[in-house]
Amino acid sequence: MAKAKKPRKGKALLLGVGLDTDGHRRLTAGPNFVLAGGTQETHEAMTEKVVKINEKLSSKGKTLDNVSREELDDIAHEVGLKRHRPEPDERN
Repeated sequence: MAKAKKPRKGKALLLGVGLDTDGHRRLTAGPNFVLAGGTQETHEAMTEKVVKINEKLSSKGKTLDNVSREELDDIAHEVGLKRHRPEPDERN
């Protein structure tokens, strides 16, 4: 009988996508993040924010793998990120 496979635990990852463009392709990756696209200004801003998030996590002795959603939201807010909440669909 074949051994049952152990479920794989995923690794937490921050993903940043810049939707504006200036014709250049930009990709920056780190141990727990991938940033793609954007103008030079947008890409630099995303890089700055993810570095700050990692610094704050590190100062608390945490990683993306073991931080709560609420705590990550608080850290993201501290570095200037805002959660986008879509408008309710008026058709419903």
